[in-house]
Amino acid sequence: MVDRQLSFETNLTNLSHNAWLAKIDDVCEDFGFFEQLGTDHFVGFLEAGNNLLVTFENTQNVRNHNARSEPRGFTYTRHEGWSHLALFSSKESWFRDGAVFDFFDRMVDDAFFEDFEKIVFYGADGGGYAAAAFSVAAPGSTVVALRPQATLEAASTGWDTRYRNHRRLDFTGRYGYAPEMVEGAEDVFIAFDPMERLDASHAALFRQPHVTLLPCPFMGANLDQAFDRLGILDVTLKLAMDGSLNARRFNQLLRTRRYDDTYAIDLIGHLIEANHSRLARVICEYKIQRSKNPFYAKTLADLT
Repeated sequence: MVDRQLSFETNLTNLSHNAWLAKIDDVCEDFGFFEQLGTDHFVGFLEAGNNLLVTFENTQNVRNHNARSEPRGFTYTRHEGWSHLALFSSKESWFRDGAVFDFFDRMVDDAFFEDFEKIVFYGADGGGYAAAAFSVAAPGSTVVALRPQATLEAASTGWDTRYRNHRRLDFTGRYGYAPEMVEGAEDVFIAFDPMERLDASHAALFRQPHVTLLPCPFMGANLDQAFDRLGILDVTLKLAMDGSLNARRFNQLLRTRRYDDTYAIDLIGHLIEANHSRLARVICEYKIQRSKNPFYAKTLADLT
């Protein structure tokens, strides 16, 4: 396969769900393929270079939060020449659908993944679970999963009470228990906020030696949006693709959070709640010099 950057333009903002999917269909059919998988899932492929980014995203989140309402991988296909396999769900499903299983079975039978030199599976939340679980289809790949659940099977994670309405999904069959499915991956990176107790409990279930846990304290539950806000998700995926991502490099990237008001405000609130007023004042004084947000001056005045 010859590396090539694809040239295409999209205008995906402010579209209905069906109109958005139709645009994705048009682009993928021009450069690869697009298929509907059952009633709630879709897959699009853009054929470009020898590197493949596999993403798992919820269509509503893409339309509401991604830049230009585009699938995560489109920009890498344009600017990096990566091929892109995009899995979409139209509802919260953790991609637990027989049609999705059959698609990956077919890709394995067709030796689809063997055409690529480097493969990165990426997803967040339920998509993070899917990135880990379906990476078994491409041994030797790299997984970058933000806040993934290991499984929702009650026997294994009954302590997680957040997803009661989704317990009906079957996590016992094919591509089921994510920590086992990553055994064939070369590297696995699990990002999570250790202050989110249930997220940390799921992350702890990924125990293999080739798993690198990436704690992100006080970054909250929407890690993909937080990483986009900091501008570090793009760099993280590029490092993963060239094989140079590790805990040290990631922690260097994470230092940019010091400039982020959302992070600082959450941290100050936690410090005040924990009766660490002196540290909260220090951070307020630091941020007053670097931010126009009135929160810091007001909070400092309240603390003195």
